[in-house]
Amino acid sequence: MYAAGLALFISSSLLTYFILIPVFNYVRDPKQLRRFPAYRPLAGITNLVFMFEAAQEKSFRSKTLLEKHREHPVLRIGPNSLSYGSYRAIKDIYGHGTKCTKGDFYQTLAGTHFHLADVIDKAEHARKRKVLSAAYALSNLETWEYKVADKVERFIRGADKACTPPLKLGHVRPDPKDLTFDYRAWANYFTLDAIADIGLSERLGFLDQGHDLVKAERMDGTLFDVNYRACLHATARAQSSIAWADKWYGFNKWLTNQLFPSFRRYWKLNEGWDGIVYHRATQRLKRYQQGEKLSDFFQCLMEDKEGRPHGLEWGEIVAEVSIMMNAGSDTTAIAMNNAMYWLLRNPECMAKLRNEIDAVLDDDEVVAPYDKVKHLPYLRACLDEALRITPPTSFGLPRKTPPEGAYVLGDFIPGNTTVSISAYVAHRDESVFPNPEKFDPDRWLGEKGKELQPYFITFSAGARGCIGRNISYLEQTVLLASVVHRYEFALPHPDWEQERRETTNLMPAPMPLKLWRREQVAN
Repeated sequence: MYAAGLALFISSSLLTYFILIPVFNYVRDPKQLRRFPAYRPLAGITNLVFMFEAAQEKSFRSKTLLEKHREHPVLRIGPNSLSYGSYRAIKDIYGHGTKCTKGDFYQTLAGTHFHLADVIDKAEHARKRKVLSAAYALSNLETWEYKVADKVERFIRGADKACTPPLKLGHVRPDPKDLTFDYRAWANYFTLDAIADIGLSERLGFLDQGHDLVKAERMDGTLFDVNYRACLHATARAQSSIAWADKWYGFNKWLTNQLFPSFRRYWKLNEGWDGIVYHRATQRLKRYQQGEKLSDFFQCLMEDKEGRPHGLEWGEIVAEVSIMMNAGSDTTAIAMNNAMYWLLRNPECMAKLRNEIDAVLDDDEVVAPYDKVKHLPYLRACLDEALRITPPTSFGLPRKTPPEGAYVLGDFIPGNTTVSISAYVAHRDESVFPNPEKFDPDRWLGEKGKELQPYFITFSAGARGCIGRNISYLEQTVLLASVVHRYEFALPHPDWEQERRETTNLMPAPMPLKLWRREQVAN
């Protein structure tokens, strides 16, 4: 009798909490959000709709949003969440004068301590940014150019080993056995090696070994081997599927671990990611405590230019190392992959870029000096156009209106409502970017290119814009100039399309290439 009563109570409670209360709130509509069309049926009642789509094998929510936004400038994507489709919303949501703050999504994913990317409180963000600004200043980064150049040289050694004979005259489809170089993977090895050196003065050696097996460490000090990219990407996939129901994140993590073998594997790999970060941080701390004064991000994190300690808690230090190793590598690797993909799909753009690079580099220069290529207009235009058409972070970065509410596109949105605009959507606003599906670097040249910058939100915008923008451009510029100068490339076939899956980032699948040395730079 007791068991039956308990079961009835539990089932009634679940029915009330998950169905009756959401339906009641939807009908009551205290914020009057029902005036906005729903992204999907039931999206106004539950976040499960967005979560379900995020969990699909070939999820691409931003592409679906784009299609829906062609009919509706504002969409309701959750009970308390709105998505905007017009570039005009950028200033209201992300601009310097906005009163919106980062949404609860970030707090949901935070660990014991916030890092710069997920901290919500504006004063705390300002404190963190002040501590880290020296590390990310362009003047400081350019002193670390030698670390980037070293990684480019190692990338090229690996690429040289993968070179094949030139594509036969008149052929456009290489022999499958000649597709020896996965540019997607090698771009990631490059950024991982680079950020480990720039950030922690550590040589991971991925470019030398051609794989990403690395040591991780448990809290008890035991070491184990994991694959870096598998751990990082599994973490993103699992978290991006369930983070939308912020109040139920912990429960959903437990539930998915119990019910779904794929998620069980993701969460296991997530433990590997935690171990990767912990091991890197503890090893670098030991070197710092032993008195080593190294030129890296960690040194800037520990003390200012005068050697005065910042006095950060260990948990905060680990959190900052984590976001540096995550966002500091993955989005740039995606950008590098995308730039090469679009250039290969548009041979006339590749030829124009190659002419610009060849004009400033000597035939025997292996690594492009940054001073020679950093101001090349078409090179930068190619990078920006790839970042526009396939932004590495494509989903709408969630912001929350202040308690008193705010105006977005002239509409009053009540307080504590989540608002966002996807970079993938904003970058396809035809009133700003005509013919948006065309890869057209020329749109970024001259004065017309400068006029586009306020609507270019690959690195977000306003006070919460990406602090790593400069280092990303440094790495992208030097690597792309170097490899375009040295190699010819071929996709599996001219119309080959790379698959992508959206987590928080727009993740490309492998990109196998045939590559061979150009005649004028061949030894």
